[in-house]
Amino acid sequence: MNPSDRQHRRAVTLLSLAAFASAASARLCDPMLPDLARMFMASPESTAQVISSFSVAYGLLQVFFGPLGDRFGKYRLIAWTTLACTVGSMGAVLASSLNWLILSRLLTGASAAGIIPLSMAWIGDTIPYEHRQATLARFLAGQIVGVIGGQFIGGLFTDTLGFRWAFGFMAFTYLFVGVWVLSESRSNESTRHVHNDQATKVVVFAQVLSVLRVRWALVILLTVFVEGMVVFGALAFVPSYLHHRFGLSLTMAGALMATFGIGGFSYILFARQFVSNFGEVGLAKMGGFLIGVAWLLLALGDSWRWAIPACALVGLGYYMLHNTLQTNATQMAPKVRGTAVSLFASAFFLGQSLGVVLAAVVLTRAGAGTLFAVAALALPGIGLAFSRALKIHHQISSLSSKSP
Repeated sequence: MNPSDRQHRRAVTLLSLAAFASAASARLCDPMLPDLARMFMASPESTAQVISSFSVAYGLLQVFFGPLGDRFGKYRLIAWTTLACTVGSMGAVLASSLNWLILSRLLTGASAAGIIPLSMAWIGDTIPYEHRQATLARFLAGQIVGVIGGQFIGGLFTDTLGFRWAFGFMAFTYLFVGVWVLSESRSNESTRHVHNDQATKVVVFAQVLSVLRVRWALVILLTVFVEGMVVFGALAFVPSYLHHRFGLSLTMAGALMATFGIGGFSYILFARQFVSNFGEVGLAKMGGFLIGVAWLLLALGDSWRWAIPACALVGLGYYMLHNTLQTNATQMAPKVRGTAVSLFASAFFLGQSLGVVLAAVVLTRAGAGTLFAVAALALPGIGLAFSRALKIHHQISSLSSKSP
């Protein structure tokens, strides 16, 4: 491995740490919901806003950070947005009301919007397409650990020292990682910004329009919106479901979500083999099917132990489908890749936000079994529809490349 390869690997590793902080913060409040409802004497719909506010801000700010990354440099902007997340996290530590906590989460989501999407775009800028899915899978390790860690940290601190300590832990993490990434942006040659002439000649609105004019981009954006809505709308209430139905502590309920990460890491460990054996089309189809089976297990299981294989299957199936979407997102508009990937993340998190709101309503009116059953029916359809669209896209791309 030459020095530039080592530098690039180190740069990706640090981005993975930043992704850990972002993902942990996004999932931190999932196991807190029952305790927050009791503390602030609020309904499930009201307390769910601590999750949806983060997702809404995260989704909307993508349109802002994507073009900025294209123009001024993605890696350094990632460092500054990571540092900015410290402010919102400290606001949550000091929150004396539910509205204050919701506002603090909104600020954190707005800042975190510049981390994972710009990291994906930077990887897209620096890694050839044929090696990109494996590199993105390695980068996603931090995000997976963040999903696991966020729910466990949230449950553990809520059960012991109180929910404020969880946000204090995240504030420290953002500060530590942000300083490290900023230092790397100044010392590592592989992180230097490559000036994008096209990105500087057009305004932000034009960059967004240039992506939306691509039909394939619209397919990807719509798919990831629905995926985020269905998967994470239901996933946000799994710890609460386990706590209320089976009497598990919030710590234990959050810890059980670690099996989601086991499924995700299973994908990462065998990403090259999965891609080689099944191809993108097969991964999308299989991913949707596995998630559907997982939600059925959770809906029909009469013991909390069913959550272990169910969450593992959700993790494996989700990353099969989502990493395929991510890889295609990095190539749907290469000339304004930062903007394209940020729109992808925007659609994903706005879908999550809507999903959490709708899931809270379904949970209140029809119960958790209905919520999980709806997700079980929807996910195989999503995977199948995208796999068919992907197959047609590959055929069209193949014919175009053969044309004189």
